[in-house]
Amino acid sequence: MGAELPPRIGDRLALPGGDQRAAWARRNSEGRPGTGCVCGSHLLARGGPLCRLPMAAIYSGIYLKLKSAKTPWEDKIKLARFAWVSHQCVLPNKEQVLLDWVSHALVSYYNKKFELEEEVVEKLWAYLDNVIHSRRLQNLLKSGKTIGLSFSIAQVINERLSEACSQKTQQNIGTVLSCSSGILSTPSLSIIYTAKCELLVDLLSKLSKLACQQLASDDTVGSQVFSVLQLTFAQYLLIQRQQTNPNRVFGQVTSHLLQPCLLLRHLLTVRSWTQADDNHVRQHLSREIRNQVETLLQAGLFQPELLSSYKEELLPEQELQVKKKGALKSLLLPVNTVQTKLSSGFCEPALHGAVVAGSVSLLYKLFLDSYCKAENHLACFHMLSRLFSCLRFPALQQGILSPADWSTELLALEQVLNLVLSSDIYNVASDRIRHKEIQFGFYRKLAQMLVSHSQASIPAWFRCLKLLMSLNHLIIEPDLDALVASAWIDAEVSEPRTKKPQEALISTMFQTYSKLRQFPRLFEEVLTVICRPAADELRLPVFSAGLTGKLRECLLELPPNQILDILCLCVEKCQTLIIPAVERSADMALKLLSLSSVLHAFLFNMRSLDDITPSPVVLRTQSLLSKMQKGIIQPLMELLQAPRREEEKSDLWLRKASDSALLLVYTWVEVDTLFRVSCSKYVSPAAEIAGAVTASAARRWGIPAFLSGVEEQCWERVVELANSFASTSKYCLELLTLQKIKMILMQTEADLQALQHAAALILESGRSSMSRGESEPWDGDISAISDLTYPTAHWHLVISNLTILLPYLSLKDVEYIANVLLETLVLAKAQEAAADQEPSISIGKISLGLMHSSFLPEMMVLHCTFLTSLIHQFTKVLPSAARDSVDLPLQQLSAGNIPWHEEILASCRPVDLLEAPSENKLLKDELSLSRKTLEKVAQCIILLAKNGRPLILKESQLESCLGLLEIASLLKLDSLLPSDCTRCFLVLLSLLANTRASASCSKPLLLKFLSTCFHLLRCLHAGRNANSVFKVFHASDVLETVMTSQLTASKFFTDVLTVPDWAQYLQEVQAFLEDFLRMIVERRQSVKLNLEKFMSFLVSCEPDIGAAKSKGWKNWNPAAGQLLLMAFTTLCQVITLYLEQLPQKKLQSTDVLSALLEPVVLQMVRTVEQGLQSNTQNQPLPVTFIPSVTTLLKADLSHAVKRGWQKEPSGFLEQPRIKLYQKFYSQILRELPCAGDNLQFLQSALQFLTVFCSVPELYPGEETAVTVVFAIKKLLAGAAVTTQVIQSVETELTEVLVQLLGSCSAEEFYTIMRLVLQGLEMKNIWQQKAKEVLSAVTLMKLLLSCPLRGDKEKAFWFASPQIITALAMQTKEACQDQSLIPTIVVPILETVAALLRQGEGVILNPHHVALAFSILLTVPLDHLKTEDYRSIFLGVHEVLFSIVQCHPKVLLKAAPSFLNSFHRLVVSVMHEGRQKGDKGNTDEFEVILKCARLVERMYTHITAEMEDFTVFSAFIVAQYVTELQKVTLHPAVKKHLTEGIYRILDLCIERDIKFLNTSLPAGVREVFKDLYNDYNHYHKAKKQGEEKYTA
Repeated sequence: MGAELPPRIGDRLALPGGDQRAAWARRNSEGRPGTGCVCGSHLLARGGPLCRLPMAAIYSGIYLKLKSAKTPWEDKIKLARFAWVSHQCVLPNKEQVLLDWVSHALVSYYNKKFELEEEVVEKLWAYLDNVIHSRRLQNLLKSGKTIGLSFSIAQVINERLSEACSQKTQQNIGTVLSCSSGILSTPSLSIIYTAKCELLVDLLSKLSKLACQQLASDDTVGSQVFSVLQLTFAQYLLIQRQQTNPNRVFGQVTSHLLQPCLLLRHLLTVRSWTQADDNHVRQHLSREIRNQVETLLQAGLFQPELLSSYKEELLPEQELQVKKKGALKSLLLPVNTVQTKLSSGFCEPALHGAVVAGSVSLLYKLFLDSYCKAENHLACFHMLSRLFSCLRFPALQQGILSPADWSTELLALEQVLNLVLSSDIYNVASDRIRHKEIQFGFYRKLAQMLVSHSQASIPAWFRCLKLLMSLNHLIIEPDLDALVASAWIDAEVSEPRTKKPQEALISTMFQTYSKLRQFPRLFEEVLTVICRPAADELRLPVFSAGLTGKLRECLLELPPNQILDILCLCVEKCQTLIIPAVERSADMALKLLSLSSVLHAFLFNMRSLDDITPSPVVLRTQSLLSKMQKGIIQPLMELLQAPRREEEKSDLWLRKASDSALLLVYTWVEVDTLFRVSCSKYVSPAAEIAGAVTASAARRWGIPAFLSGVEEQCWERVVELANSFASTSKYCLELLTLQKIKMILMQTEADLQALQHAAALILESGRSSMSRGESEPWDGDISAISDLTYPTAHWHLVISNLTILLPYLSLKDVEYIANVLLETLVLAKAQEAAADQEPSISIGKISLGLMHSSFLPEMMVLHCTFLTSLIHQFTKVLPSAARDSVDLPLQQLSAGNIPWHEEILASCRPVDLLEAPSENKLLKDELSLSRKTLEKVAQCIILLAKNGRPLILKESQLESCLGLLEIASLLKLDSLLPSDCTRCFLVLLSLLANTRASASCSKPLLLKFLSTCFHLLRCLHAGRNANSVFKVFHASDVLETVMTSQLTASKFFTDVLTVPDWAQYLQEVQAFLEDFLRMIVERRQSVKLNLEKFMSFLVSCEPDIGAAKSKGWKNWNPAAGQLLLMAFTTLCQVITLYLEQLPQKKLQSTDVLSALLEPVVLQMVRTVEQGLQSNTQNQPLPVTFIPSVTTLLKADLSHAVKRGWQKEPSGFLEQPRIKLYQKFYSQILRELPCAGDNLQFLQSALQFLTVFCSVPELYPGEETAVTVVFAIKKLLAGAAVTTQVIQSVETELTEVLVQLLGSCSAEEFYTIMRLVLQGLEMKNIWQQKAKEVLSAVTLMKLLLSCPLRGDKEKAFWFASPQIITALAMQTKEACQDQSLIPTIVVPILETVAALLRQGEGVILNPHHVALAFSILLTVPLDHLKTEDYRSIFLGVHEVLFSIVQCHPKVLLKAAPSFLNSFHRLVVSVMHEGRQKGDKGNTDEFEVILKCARLVERMYTHITAEMEDFTVFSAFIVAQYVTELQKVTLHPAVKKHLTEGIYRILDLCIERDIKFLNTSLPAGVREVFKDLYNDYNHYHKAKKQGEEKYTA
């Protein structure tokens, strides 16, 4: 008889005797290969003596068998397994013996004392792993038993990992890693590593290398190595902190850990993680291990005790003598050691440079974190210079490395310089006076290196230069010209990621030289660089849009004389260097354009002259403009007007000279006009030659009238040349023409003909370019307009000045604008996603901007013309056969021979008074013609719908129509004129009634198309001219046409009735019908006739009930059924609602509608029953049915009220429809708890219950209000119901409870209260039933929203102490689990606040109110997500405010609790509202700002309402300043808190101030003094001033 080994270590033996043996053998052979039985078939087959021995002999011989060399290793392992798990095997110190045996076996094998098969070795490791992780061992260790491992096993583990590293294979080491994980996580075993730190360091090194190998390979990253590595790091960091010898720790880290740790951190940072990689490693372990590496390096390399060693090595001898006289140098050279380790090849050459670059910035950051104090700044600088030498800049300068390596090194340099700047290491004065400019010299060399080796394609290069400029502009100053050239003027920068840092660098230069008042010095260099010989074709524009904005900011701050210095220098360079040599020189023409753009930028962005501008400045400006006119513009005009051959006109120099000339002319005219208007002292240079201008030129408002020496013929030749180029010159001509229009409009008598000519000229100028359809986005730079950006610039000019141009454009021109607008919108919709990413201006963006603007409806001519273009575009989308038919509705509505807008456009025509009568007659005829056409189209639509001959649209055509409908939605449809409103209605109706989608069309697309049509029809209904539709239609015809088309289309939708698109479609149809029926009722014209016809039509659409039943409802179309039901429901709703709103006096209308309501109700019942019968048994109710039954019940109740059923309840209760309502009620109560987050069902179901529960007589059987509350409680406790879902249906829940509590008996109310209080029992939260608690808390909150009277009210408030106590206990428990804070704690706070507000004057016991403070003091306010913080803060604030407002007497008795609770709020706002650099999130900050405002409000309320609180004012101030001393608040947050505390200081008397000054600690006292001084200076003075003038 023998005992058998179970399959897993730690499992108990389950079967006795032979059964047990057989079961173990079977399980082992199946589950754990290679571990068969010891005493079973394995040894019996051999006939071994083991099976014949008694049990005691077996046990006593186990140890001998394990030690015996004769026992096979397979048997030894099985014996060891058996011995470990068997309770019957008794060995002295068995566990330790077995651990020693396996350890000894492994150590002996690896020490080459005997040979073993690989499989046996793996089994030994597996055995050791199983033992270490077994529950038995853990229990023994917990019980206090001492069990340990030998140090040699740690050495073996390390050697095995070392082999895996050297072989670069990680196969078969999983068990070893598992063993090391178990050892490290078990304190009594981990002593083999922690007691011998060298072993732990070695393990950490090997594991880091293993992790690096895995990260560097293309294989998937698993979690095992990283989990063990993270555990090893944690153990080592613990040991590292306990080490007392910093030199030893430094040696350990630099010798064994520095290189693998740096490589590991780099690989973790740069790895491109994939979904195949382990998620835990990717999201958590990688970040945690990086943090552990940084902690290890900081604690190992930069301990405080090592600072002296660093100083001795870094600082020059003379510095050390001052700081540490007579000190002996230590033998430790920490910096040199680190440098040596960085420079040695510890990884592959391809990686080495990047690893070192990343490590330099990390090590410098850690050094600064440890040692950066004012007295150590010089040492910090020397550390920088030593680490900088590790970077590869010398090799890069010599061209030894590839240019791509610049990026890595520059990123490292940028990070280091950022650290220098943020740590304030470089003090200019100190460096110059004390240290002989040693730092300045280093940065100077750095700047020279960067400038001389331009890397304009790398963003970090610009950022490094910006940082050097921020440190000290003198670092860059000697190389300013080279910097301006390489980083700005000659830099080839086109990518946005590079352009942004470039603009940041140039902006820093602007700000620096502006503050230094050396702006002319900077631009002297800029102009010099522009005028240098260079490949100007490659030069980008001088000023981008972003730079122009920065320039504007600086120019507004500069003295005007400095700006004029720059402008004069620019004009002088043009006159002396460029103009004489520009002819036939493309290089000079390009330089001229650059200088012209500088002149334009300065003149357009400088501060304008006005009447307070000093006279010398005005005179100097006049002189400048005169020089510009005579010295640049006039010579250029003479040059351009010279006759040229055709082939010469395409020369680059001529084009650029033309661009420059026209840009300067436009700039000059615009600036001159502005100065004349704004400054009375300014005399225009044009005024000097005013007498010489011919009368004709002045009359025609030609540009020669403002430019001396420019003849009209000369100007015309220049204009002709400029118009041949689609570039800056052509655009400037348009701007000049626009300027001309403005100047004419400023005159007392405007020349209408000149205005019309000028407006047409602007539009005509860009017509040919727009028609080509090729354009690119434009950045707004006037000097950088090319052939492809010109259409964008032209369209921008036209649209942005449309309000000026439109009154003077012909009808053809308006149509042209409308057509282009539509074309560009169609393209913009197609490219919308891509266009949103671009910061530049595009034609599509311009057109969309106009459509979204409020100006378009005001431009009625364009609005109407655009609608015509849109309708015409619809006709182009139709099938080709339909386009040729002129009788179809859309063709008739876009016919060119119909004067659709004559009533609007007539006002645009100049009409001779003598011909006015005949014109008026013609206008009436044309209006009559358009109206007749509309009537004809309306009849055509109805006829086509009845005949059932729709146009079949393919999917592509449907998509095009949908795109046009989306464009139509951009129009302000509610502001259309009557004729346009009718036309638009007819178009939409025609699309609905006269088109069908082909069978292959996407159903979601078709539903979206139909929904959009109905949505736009509703928009038309909202307009002021909606009734114009009824002039061409009978209302019932519209309804019949719409429903016919939709019922026909519904057969396509039978398989999509559950998708959201169908629900959206039904909603839109219902909204349309509701709006249209209301219009019919409110018009009061043929109401009965129209509604009866519509109802008859709906009835005719239903299948015969008898026939349908006989066919088993198989032919019933559920989609059509839902549409019919929705139509009946809407009709019933509108009639019922109108009946309720009608005053009693209007009996005639009441009778008409009541008579209509009864047959509608009967038809609805029939339709609902049909739908229910077709619904599969045990299936949920279709959501569309619930609103219908609700409406039906409302109508029945309304109808019954009108008949006075309340006098004879039995008559009402006997109606057969009660069964239908009760059936619905029961079904809804069954489905309600399972509804989860189905908001549509929940809202509909709760609305039905609200109406149903208003009549208690309707409850079936023994059911009462308690049944409904129980169902609601189960719903709220559902797993899918979140706080968001509850908020969404809160209104509906409240309405149901109001009806329930209003009609239930007192006994039922007591039961409901017991039901709610059961949910607040503590066992729920203890049993993890948080949803039960949430359900009860929500119900309690809803109950507080319901009006209670009599016994119910008494019962509720009698239970209020029990309620508030239960809520306090629930809060205490819930706060222990972070996840329950938003779900349980926030609703509790809202409930308590409501309870205290409602309990004003009812809760009389102060203790019950004071219980609320225990809740507030329990709730955590730190370490919360922003959204949770906001909710908690608002909840706590509302509770406090309720106490302050409703229970002031309690507040005085519990003042300490109140102050503590409120102070927690203040502290949390201070903590969250502290300055966080650039890391802040705008949305998060808005939350904090709102909380700060609430704190200010509470302070104000305390001082205003509670005079007795004065005694605590000094205490409140002391609390505030104590916290204020700990943080630096964001200014906006500080403003609100300061205003609040000022209110409390108002309550402080002189004695309080003295008390604070004497009792506060030193640092806090300083903060208080500053606060009190500001209070006296700002707040108190202002308050006294206000009181002085207050009656």
